[in-house]
Amino acid sequence: MTAALHGNITRVRGQAQQSNFHDYRLLRHDERPRVTVSILDRGEPPTGVGEPGVPPVIPALGNALFALTGKRQRSLPLRADA
Repeated sequence: MTAALHGNITRVRGQAQQSNFHDYRLLRHDERPRVTVSILDRGEPPTGVGEPGVPPVIPALGNALFALTGKRQRSLPLRADA
């Protein structure tokens, strides 16, 4: 969600202004939505339990903003006021 909401790298004369996490805004705990995780027992050995939920986050947020604003956003970071 950090990439979706704050993933903006600014450049001045071709040089990135953010060098590491000390000057790159990360999503704060109080900004995140409530997430409920359910792990179902399928009788198989577990593999990749945490990773499958990550890729759909940005498209889901984009669809939610489209439902809210009626406007599609095609670049990051996503903005509620776009």
